[in-house]
Amino acid sequence: MTESTHDRHPTPEGAEAHAAAAPQSAGKGVAKRASLWRQLPLLLVLVVVWVLLWDTIGWLSLLGGVLLAVFVVRVFHLPAVELGGRVNLPRLVWFLLRQAGQMFGASLQVAWQAIDLRSNPRNAIIAVPLHTTSDLILTWTGQAVSLIPGSIIVEADREEGKLYLHTLNTSDPDDLDRVRRGVLATEEAIVLALGSPEEVRIVREERAARKAAKGAKR
Repeated sequence: MTESTHDRHPTPEGAEAHAAAAPQSAGKGVAKRASLWRQLPLLLVLVVVWVLLWDTIGWLSLLGGVLLAVFVVRVFHLPAVELGGRVNLPRLVWFLLRQAGQMFGASLQVAWQAIDLRSNPRNAIIAVPLHTTSDLILTWTGQAVSLIPGSIIVEADREEGKLYLHTLNTSDPDDLDRVRRGVLATEEAIVLALGSPEEVRIVREERAARKAAKGAKR
């Protein structure tokens, strides 16, 4: 009984399909390793939180933290947070100094309003649309703004890229504009320090547009 020619010699179509499947499987392997690498910081943070909750460092707590972290990452799957992949050290130092200065100045203002019997500050909740759409930049900006006394984020709209914050001492539209400019300046400082090249391009274009608008008004 003779074997069929089809069994002994694969057809060109089958060879092409096999050749096409090989890069796809390799690509899936690379994507899986890249996904694991992106999730590594989250795994480490979860392990650290677990160890801090147990208030002890040992093999049992470390192993439990690793198992729990892997379980959380695999079962409660969240969208991947894309990191910018760049750190501008001078800009980062400038942002930290700026943040510290704002916190110190705002602390003095809030303290003075607390002891000034003539003061009757008005509060407001305002929406500030950010320039970028990155979840990471949105979160960092919200945290930085909330650290400044007298302002706190009450809602973050991820879809619209907006921050809603409650702020003190806003008695007129000029004060509202001042607060919005401050939030956008914080976002800009964070992007220039830690944002992606595309996000840096966006904030620089926005800055150039603002300067052009001021020049046109003059």
